[in-house]
Amino acid sequence: MISTVTTTTVSTITSTTVALAASLGLIGILTLLSLLIQKELVTAVDSPRARAFGRVLNVAIVPLMMAFALIVVVRVAEVLR
Repeated sequence: MISTVTTTTVSTITSTTVALAASLGLIGILTLLSLLIQKELVTAVDSPRARAFGRVLNVAIVPLMMAFALIVVVRVAEVLR
């Protein structure tokens, strides 16, 4: 009886964790996409304030780009397994 409850509990927690990680990955990718669009729009404007805002956007874009690369590597590794 105890082993059944433990197995069920571990299975539930694992599936919940995987779903949470997938949703966080999706949120990160969508955030990265919106920041990249903003960066492109800002670089089209020729003003000092727009250039400064473009540099500020890099602060958020670079870590999200690294997270995106990690997500891609993990997904490719899962497929190749």
